[in-house]
Amino acid sequence: MKQLFRHCAGYRIDWAKLFFAGAIMTVAGVMLQMFTLPYPLSMWFISQPIISWDEPLNGEVGLSERVTESMVTNVFLSSPAELSLLVPVEPAERLTVIERRKSVSRRRRKDTKVDAKSTISPPPPPSRRSVPYRLQKFIWSLKPNEALEYARKEIERAPLVTDDPELYAPLFLNVSMFKRSYELMEMILKVYIYPDGARPIFHQPHLRGIYASEGWFMRLMEGNKQFVTRDPEKAHLFYMPYSARQLELALYKPESHNLKPLSIFLRNYVNKIAAKYPFWNRTHGSDHFLVACHDWGPYTVNEHKELSKNTIKALCNADLSEGIFVLGKDVSLPETTIRTPRRPLRNVGGKRVSQRPILAFFAGNMHGRVRPTLVKHWRDKDEDMRIYGPLPARVARKMSYIQHMKSSKYCISPMGYEVNSPRIIEAIYYECVPVIIADNFVLPLSEVLDWSAFSVLVAEKDIPKLKEILLAIPMKRYLTMQINVKMVQKHFLWNPRPVRHDLFHMILHSIWFNRLNQIQIPQS
Repeated sequence: MKQLFRHCAGYRIDWAKLFFAGAIMTVAGVMLQMFTLPYPLSMWFISQPIISWDEPLNGEVGLSERVTESMVTNVFLSSPAELSLLVPVEPAERLTVIERRKSVSRRRRKDTKVDAKSTISPPPPPSRRSVPYRLQKFIWSLKPNEALEYARKEIERAPLVTDDPELYAPLFLNVSMFKRSYELMEMILKVYIYPDGARPIFHQPHLRGIYASEGWFMRLMEGNKQFVTRDPEKAHLFYMPYSARQLELALYKPESHNLKPLSIFLRNYVNKIAAKYPFWNRTHGSDHFLVACHDWGPYTVNEHKELSKNTIKALCNADLSEGIFVLGKDVSLPETTIRTPRRPLRNVGGKRVSQRPILAFFAGNMHGRVRPTLVKHWRDKDEDMRIYGPLPARVARKMSYIQHMKSSKYCISPMGYEVNSPRIIEAIYYECVPVIIADNFVLPLSEVLDWSAFSVLVAEKDIPKLKEILLAIPMKRYLTMQINVKMVQKHFLWNPRPVRHDLFHMILHSIWFNRLNQIQIPQS
């Protein structure tokens, strides 16, 4: 053996010839397979079924996915495990398929020849998030107005939804219409964001405090790749990215009580984009929208008639009594308190019902017409009704504001200077049933959500009967509402990276939904 090794070591290996010989053998092997296999070599690389259209595109698109005849005709497989080569499988399943193939005996592979045409089953239907290519191609071929008309008709013919793992039906006014509308939004909607405007008023989101909703929406919208388009000709909606909070900080003179400079500034901005682009004048602003969570948001649009009457306004201050918020066109924006922008979901969650000994809780500053009345009737009057002004230090040392909400069955959410209150969403975060006291208030996301399923509405005149109203709610009804609060929670969360059906998507959907409501469908 040593002599043989010494003999071979004396020769040099010609790597070029060795490589050339290997290449010839590889080509020969491929050619041999092509001429000897009973079906094309490309069959080994099939990964997706071919989608066929059984019916013309209409209200209920008739799509059926099937394995085409070319995939199954004259195909003989050496084992049932190899059927998996024809049916798309998830990556996690492929290892299992390989292991199964290895475990099949050689004798079984030899004796078993199955007619794939008789045994193969159609591949499973696609995920509901996937969009058939031909349908997507059809949608891309539509002009923006045509796409909106198509979506409006599809929503009106929404298929019945009885059980959806992502949507809890009791929370919605019509879960079938919401599901269809949301899916169409994902398929169709494109938003153009105006690049105009200087910081800090434009493009600089305010992410902390009770006005953070407008800032978080701006941040996530401008960073979005699914809905944002750079081509305004393809846009269905136009976003004017200004911050009402930054507008106040930059232009308002403290103690002046004069909001007109803010309105004039916004009027000049709209006139600027109307002069620079053709899109505002084309619809008089009806396909444009703004998002403002500051109390003064509605009042900053008063100097521009089209901005006030036509534009879709997503406002925290959604007060019907003032004549600015238009029901069915404008959107009520949830007012969320963000204490730590890097961790917006901090402290979210609550205690079980058995660990909530307090019947009702409220603590907050005394402003507006409702809170003084609430405190007058209930502060220090009843042990079950923990009603305060600002939370006293002696109480806070024993139990913090958040701990109070997590230990209460009902969390009182009275209006302040304006109709909205961040306590409504805080109650949902801490799994406490919100009790909303604000006449003329359009509840957030009320286009799709049924607030009676997870909250209690009390008229301002009924504040003296507040405990009586709460005690009259049966325990079974309360437990149902408390469960619904937990289920609706995900629809009010700001995620640093948006996920389906979270607050970013719900706000955008309400804007999309109200825009569709303005579309006039021809009678023909």
